Amino acid sequence: MDTNRRSAETIAVLGAGSWGTALAVSLARDGGPTRLWGRDAARMEALRGTRRNERYLPDAELPLQVAVTADLGAAVHGAGLILLAVPSHAFRATLQALSAVLATPAPVTWATKGLEPATGLLLHEVAAQVFGAGTATAVVSGPTFAREIADGLPAALTVAAADSEVARRVAARLHHGVLRAYTSDDLVGVELGGAVKNVLAIAAGIADGLGFGANTRAALITRGLAEMIRLGTALGARRETFIGLAGLGDLVLTCTDDQSRNRRTGLALGRGTPIEAALRAIGQAVEGVPTAQRLVGRARDAGIEMPITEQVHRVLFETLDPARAVQTLLAREPKPEDR
Repeated sequence: MDTNRRSAETIAVLGAGSWGTALAVSLARDGGPTRLWGRDAARMEALRGTRRNERYLPDAELPLQVAVTADLGAAVHGAGLILLAVPSHAFRATLQALSAVLATPAPVTWATKGLEPATGLLLHEVAAQVFGAGTATAVVSGPTFAREIADGLPAALTVAAADSEVARRVAARLHHGVLRAYTSDDLVGVELGGAVKNVLAIAAGIADGLGFGANTRAALITRGLAEMIRLGTALGARRETFIGLAGLGDLVLTCTDDQSRNRRTGLALGRGTPIEAALRAIGQAVEGVPTAQRLVGRARDAGIEMPITEQVHRVLFETLDPARAVQTLLAREPKPEDR
């Protein structure tokens, strides 16, 4: 796609949280017409007036190229690309609402990370149920924090689609200035990497909250990556995907920086804060919590051991003391590193 056509194509960003707002700011920075949709009409009206998302991303100013609306039909009308940035629990409902107003075909892309909380499905599996096999879909993932994307800091991400032409088209629209976009056809690997890393970030936060050091954090990241690869390859993903941006890149980012809501949740748990209070303090979706519940089920169904994920699940849902969870991990029998 040439630059002029790319810039002229309207993109609709669905979801006006921190990530959706940041994506809209970044896309508009490229000069292309961008629409930002949110379901709360009063909040979108306020955003239209102030050009700032005071609740989720107050320091970022929306460029004038971003049209703000609470009308889903108006948001997607004539759009050349649709990009969802809603929490995983709202993903299916947003797709269903979208299917009712989408008059002309356009690639449906999402930057949502996680499994569907109610079913444990990967999000491309949910999209296939809602739209059927004929709609062009893609997923955007990788090591990206909303605030840094909105600030225009250099970053890289991966666009995965079963159709390589769809992946190329979406990547061309996202790729500009300091934002690099790479393509992949491994939907399972890219989506699973973006889901599992959130659970592992909670584990890393717990370890740091307990006062453990950099050695512990490095070990958790490395052994967590092994869990991600074991489950991913069992579900049909390619090993090399997990060594890339959507796997190792996103895992390192989320486990080591306090911009991560999942890591901050783990920090609070490690310091003795109950999970309900930790989530209230965060005030936004913490995708690793519902993902941990569903991930354990998918691992068991696949016959895969994920001991770190299992202990995070027990801390979150079985009131296991975080220090006991660490002791359980340390008490495991020695084994070859590649297992």
